[in-house]
Amino acid sequence: MRRSLMLAAMAVLAFPGLAAAQAPAPAGAAEWIGPFAILAAGFALAFAAGLCALGQGRAVASAVDAMARQPGAAARIQTAMIIGLALIESLAIYVLVVAMILLFVQPIG
Repeated sequence: MRRSLMLAAMAVLAFPGLAAAQAPAPAGAAEWIGPFAILAAGFALAFAAGLCALGQGRAVASAVDAMARQPGAAARIQTAMIIGLALIESLAIYVLVVAMILLFVQPIG
């Protein structure tokens, strides 16, 4: 298993031209990029917002449960929760940046 994985990696690294070799796109292919970019950006934002909301809800529920069990550690738990929520929210912001790039950068064509 490990040997075959190593051989496959060596083959990919030995022949990079095969991976980059492709036929040029047909003349009408560039007109399809715009609509699919809009759909991809919309689905990505919806997916990221929904999953980030679920993650944040679960994090807050766990933190409240932990604070109820150990009221003395509430300040440390709340600090860790806020840092975790900021990191979860940053994932949604990264998706927003990628969506903005998809929407506003004009395709080469």
